[in-house]
Order: sequence, then C-alpha cells, then structure tokens
Amino acid sequence: MRADKLYLVGFMGAGKTSVASALGRRLGWRSEDVDERIETREHRSVAGIFIDRGEAYFRQVERDVLSDLLPIRNVVVATGGGTFVDPANRAAILKDGAVAWLDLPLSRVIERIPPDGRRPLAADLVQMEELYLRRRVAYAEAHVRIDAAKPVDEIVERLLEWIGY
Repeated sequence: MRADKLYLVGFMGAGKTSVASALGRRLGWRSEDVDERIETREHRSVAGIFIDRGEAYFRQVERDVLSDLLPIRNVVVATGGGTFVDPANRAAILKDGAVAWLDLPLSRVIERIPPDGRRPLAADLVQMEELYLRRRVAYAEAHVRIDAAKPVDEIVERLLEWIGY
C-alpha cells in the first residue's frame, strides 16, 4: 500500500505515540498525536478533561482535532485508544490514509499502563478488559494488523515495508 498519511490505531499502551514518532523520523514526515493535540488545545490532561468535563466532551474535542488533521499530508498520526471506535471517525480515517492497528495482548497492556491515574479508562481492570474486547471489533477494520509486542524499530520496519518505503 502506498500512502502519504498513516494512522496508527489500537488500545491504550500499544505504543502508538512511540511508533508514530519513530516512523515519522524514518520517513521524514511529521508525527502527530491526537491526545497531545487535545491536551494542548484544552490546556489540561486527558484525565483532567474526563474529570472536569466528562467523556462526551472529550470525544467531541477528539472529533474536532481529528477534523483539523484531515487535510495534512506526509504525517503519521497516533490516534487515541477510542478515536477509531467512533463510526464517523473510523470512516474518515479509513478514507484519509493507510490505517495500521497496533495490536497488543491485554496482559502486555496492563504491564505498560502506569497506575498513576493518567489513563482514566484503566482505573478498573474488569471494565478495562471489557473495553479492550469491545474496541478490538473496531480496530479489526484497520487496513493491516501489526504485532505491537515487538520492539518499536521492528514495528517501524514492518510498517515501512507495508507502505512500500
């Protein structure tokens, strides 16, 4: 697949931000992180937004940020864990660029997520597992599935091969 834009989707802790940054450097493209753009726009953390304004507000800001990213080319976009789950977001992303699902087993997700409250949807392990299983259905619509348990440099090489660079 040839592409001038690549979206990385997957569950929290899958490494989307790290891979986007490394892949952007290799391609000479910029990398963008949806959650970081939201935090910059809102002048607070994702966790703070969830606490102060709720998930519905956060999802609206997420849609707005995604809309701002649509016209940009030669970019690797690390989406938030729930960005691709929204049907309208998913349709826009699939139409706009190449989409790679960074798939990580739940046990590895749990190992990677710090218990510091920065991930508001990870506070309850039972609920997080249910969320993980529900979201996989949406992630499976990505153009390609990548094993995110591999080191970042291997993931980058696999993605470069996939997009033909």
